[in-house]
Amino acid sequence: MLVDLFTWLTTALTQSPEIAIGAAFVWGILSVILSPCHIACIPLIVGFINGQGNISTGRAFVFSLLFGLGILVTIGLIGLITGLAGRMMGDIGGYGNYFVAIVFFAVGLNLLGILPLPFMEGGANPNYKRKGFLAAFILGLLFGIALGPCTFAYMATMLGVVFSIASTQLALAMTLLAAFAIGHCAVLVFAGTFTEVVQHYLHWSEKSKGAEILKKICGVLVILGGVYLIALNWI
Repeated sequence: MLVDLFTWLTTALTQSPEIAIGAAFVWGILSVILSPCHIACIPLIVGFINGQGNISTGRAFVFSLLFGLGILVTIGLIGLITGLAGRMMGDIGGYGNYFVAIVFFAVGLNLLGILPLPFMEGGANPNYKRKGFLAAFILGLLFGIALGPCTFAYMATMLGVVFSIASTQLALAMTLLAAFAIGHCAVLVFAGTFTEVVQHYLHWSEKSKGAEILKKICGVLVILGGVYLIALNWI
């Protein structure tokens, strides 16, 4: 079934602009929900939003958006640098995975309440608003380091189409990349924003039992994501 879907999406990228843009958007979504690397980001942003206390839906949306944009910025820079260096796009070697795995472990331990990380915790601190936004963006930048290879594996087909039409249809080529980026961020933005909606519906605060359980579950999942990144170097 997945093979048929990928085949259809590959063909769709060469059809009319409307169909191609829709296919690029779907590729962006699939690059998150079908990638073990990216799936680990979902409990991270959920746990991050959950730890910010009683925030508005709009602020949860911005947190999630900044996190997703941070990932895209890093992935874009890694793709450019590795491409210019003559390496496979996104290939940063094993050390990048180890670095981000350490970040995964630190954030996971924080969500479990074991390792204090002031930039991860909002609560009632009135000075945290801007720091929280910056923390979300920085987390995205850091996680983008390890996500490069996973992302470019899904982008390979689309990039081939983009490069082939860029000389004659630059606007369409850029639109395809933008559609992929929007689809890629949409999953993370939805996860983070939906977390806040559920919290309001259940009347959770950062100290509620349900919120605490959710944070601990996210912490375990993020740590498992770090273990997965290390395991990649041994496969």
